Amino acid sequence: MKEASTVRAQLDRVQRIALTSGAIGLVLCGVFGIQNRTQFFRSYLFAYVFWLTIPIGCMAILMLHHLTGGWWGYPIRRLLEAGTRTFVWMAALFVPVLLGMPHLYKWAQPAEVAADPMLQYKRPYLNPQFFTLRVLIYFAIWIGLARLLNKWSSEQDRTADPGLATRLEALSGPGLILWGLAATYSSIDWVMSLEAHWFSTIYGMIVMVVAALTAMSFVVFVLRKLSEQEPISHAVTASQFNDLGNLMLAFVMLWAYLSFSQFLIIWAGNIKDEIPWYMSRAFGGWGAIAAILIVLHFALPFLLLLQRGVKRRLRMLSFVAGMLMVLSLVDVYWLVAPAYQTSGPRPSPLDIFAVVGIGGMWLAAFFSQLKKWPLLPQHDPRFEGALEHEHGD
Repeated sequence: MKEASTVRAQLDRVQRIALTSGAIGLVLCGVFGIQNRTQFFRSYLFAYVFWLTIPIGCMAILMLHHLTGGWWGYPIRRLLEAGTRTFVWMAALFVPVLLGMPHLYKWAQPAEVAADPMLQYKRPYLNPQFFTLRVLIYFAIWIGLARLLNKWSSEQDRTADPGLATRLEALSGPGLILWGLAATYSSIDWVMSLEAHWFSTIYGMIVMVVAALTAMSFVVFVLRKLSEQEPISHAVTASQFNDLGNLMLAFVMLWAYLSFSQFLIIWAGNIKDEIPWYMSRAFGGWGAIAAILIVLHFALPFLLLLQRGVKRRLRMLSFVAGMLMVLSLVDVYWLVAPAYQTSGPRPSPLDIFAVVGIGGMWLAAFFSQLKKWPLLPQHDPRFEGALEHEHGD
């Protein structure tokens, strides 16, 4: 009981700090945004897309865990579930993006559409009304899946019904398909359509992998902070750390493979409608950021995560996870900002305020959800042995 109250006090403290930081960040966004509304919406979109990758990734990893039943998911399942329960808040935080469509997207500006045959051709899909409808569909899918995954997990804790594990597994298969469709089309709508003349059939996959990598890095980082307290301290082993590190390594490699594949295909094709996207991102200031991503988002973590000693020590693994989270933020910035700043990065204070504001609110919601449930799953037939061992200790 003492350990539980200690963890609760820690989560309460972190939640208060996150909520305060988020409120201050959003207030500063509003104050500075009055002076430059266009920059406000651009910074807000960048920050929003980054923080949304975490609950999106949490949902995918959670369903992957239910499908495989791997022991690696036991210590992080509650973290993943708490992440999926934040979609309602993220849906509310999307409202400024809807209000700022004319400031963000050329296809939402009638004058631009009238002067551009390509935007006229894409108008049946890229228009404010259909865009808003699709937003509602995406969040309906994510919130609906999250409610079922969490509802049955809660019932499993309460009733110890072994059939619920089968039900969660049965949902996760088609759930991943629905999740993939929503994640793909939302990334096309919200980010790729910033440059409506450009398109890539692999773009959605890249964003999905960024989401999975960011979410895995986040839960590993949080797990490290909780690992010294009961009941987590008796539930995680070096072998599970190793498995989590292997998953992070897989996501790092997949991100590099998909990103390079997209670049190679577009660059080799040398088509005038596709090349400009990389021309603005591969040279000058944006080229320097691309080089940083190659080294720090792939090469360095790849080499570190190959080391068994790194993966079996949670402190070292959490350091790599923290680094990958920061680089994922840079990656999202590299995807979004060049749509407006083709000559090179011109960071704005609003970028920082938006990241802190939205991030603080999301973290406050996450920790609020995390402390509502036991930190470890109860009565899952796949892990009853682990629970018995824990109670025996």
